[in-house]
Formats: sequence, structure tokens, C-alpha cells
Amino acid sequence: MIEIKHKVTGDVLFSVSADTLAGADLREVDLVEADLRNMDLRGANLSHADLSYANLKNAKLQSANLIGTQLAFTKLMRADLTNARLSDGTPASAAILSEAELYQAKLVGADLRYTDLQQADLSHAELSRAFLQGANLHRATLKGSMLCGTMFVDANLSESDLRYTDLCDAHLNSANLMGANLAEAFLEGNEKDKPATLAGANLTRAILVCASLSRVILKEANLFQADLRNADLSHALLGGAHLRRANVAGTDFTGVELAAVIMDFANFSKAKNADIPSYKRNLR
Repeated sequence: MIEIKHKVTGDVLFSVSADTLAGADLREVDLVEADLRNMDLRGANLSHADLSYANLKNAKLQSANLIGTQLAFTKLMRADLTNARLSDGTPASAAILSEAELYQAKLVGADLRYTDLQQADLSHAELSRAFLQGANLHRATLKGSMLCGTMFVDANLSESDLRYTDLCDAHLNSANLMGANLAEAFLEGNEKDKPATLAGANLTRAILVCASLSRVILKEANLFQADLRNADLSHALLGGAHLRRANVAGTDFTGVELAAVIMDFANFSKAKNADIPSYKRNLR
């Protein structure tokens, strides 16, 4: 018999007639403020359960079913959610993780489509190959996280903290990155992974200072008033991108075709290796 207790009062919230919670059926159970630290919940069915404010620090949640689960303000530091399902691919089914603490959590291959991760702390988390299409990460902290191959198509990452992240082969097509901070982020490829793709992404007023963007796909991306100082954009694909009023001081444009790039009122006087067509106007 396992008793799940309240993290403060110690009151029993739910009992399971087993010697482990791995594979347990906890569907729709009210576990608000539950103490589940270090618990083995691998393969457990927690769909539509309420785990708001619960403590799941260091919990094992590999392949757990968390579809529709309430996880707002939950502590999930260093929890392992590898291949966990937090969505069935529809907005109505997605888990709620607003302001959840996921510091150093492992979410490799997790299904997080359409989840609410507003203001969640995902710093130094492992999210490689995770699925976050349509997810809401407004003002989320992902500083230092591993995001290689992660799917962020149509995700809301506005004002999020993406400093020092590894985004090689990440898919950010049509993502909202308005005001996001990607300073010193790594988006170029390596021996195993391709560069990131940000076709049609909105990077208005985004901070990309010293970001590694070599060979990244930025076609039709909006970089209006973006801060690209000292970024490496060498050989990036920028066809149709908007760089209007962007700060490109020290930015490396080696091998970049600028003919189809909107550059009005951007100051290219301190940009590096920029081959600017003679007919381009309104440049400073």
C-alpha cells in the first residue's frame, strides 16, 4: 500500500494498493499539493489529474500519461519525463504547466504540443527532440537548455529567455519570438545536426547578440529592430527577411545574399563582410 500525502499537512490524499506507483492508474485524481518527491511514476496514467502545486522533484515520469493534467506551479526540478505524453495533439488535451519549476528536468522526446508553459522555469533542461508545436512559452525561462531537434513550429516564445541554449536542428518556423533573448544561443549545425530553421518566425525586437546563426534558415523572418550585434550570420539564408532598423554592428554577413532582404534604416556601417547591392536605399 502506497499513501500519497499532502506536502504540508501530511494528510493522505490517495492510496494505491501496490508497492509501486509505476504504471498506476491515477486518472482524474485530486493530488493538489501532493508530496511525490523521488517517486517512481514510470508509465503511470495521470491524465486529467490535478497536480497543481505538487512536489515532484526528482520523480521518474518516463512514458507517463499526463494528457490534460494540471501541473501549474508544480515542482518538477530534475524530474525525468522522457517520452512522457502531455498532449494528444489537440489544444483541449494539453497539460497546464504555467509557472512550473522544471529546472534541469529531462523531457527528451516528450509530447508537449499546445501545452501552457507560460513563465515556466525550464532552465538547463533537456528537451532534445521534444514536440512543442503550438505551445505557449510566453516569458518562460529556457536559459542553458538543450533544444537540439526540438519542434517549436507555431509556438509562442515571446519574451522568453533562450540565452546560451543549443538550438541546432530546432524547428522554429512561424514561431513568435518577439522580444525573446537569444544572446549567445547556438543555432548553427554540427557534425550530426543541421542548422535551425526559423522561416517566417517573428523576431521583432529579439536579442541575438553574439548568437551563432551560421547557415540558419531565416527566410521571410521578421527581424524588425532585432539586436544582432556581433552575431554570426555567415551563409545564413535570409531571402525575404525583414531587417528594418535592426542593429547589425559587428554582425558577420559572409556569404549572405542580401538582394531580397528588406534592410531599410538598418545601420550596416559596422557590419562585417556585407555585400550590399548598389540599389539598396535607406541604409545608414
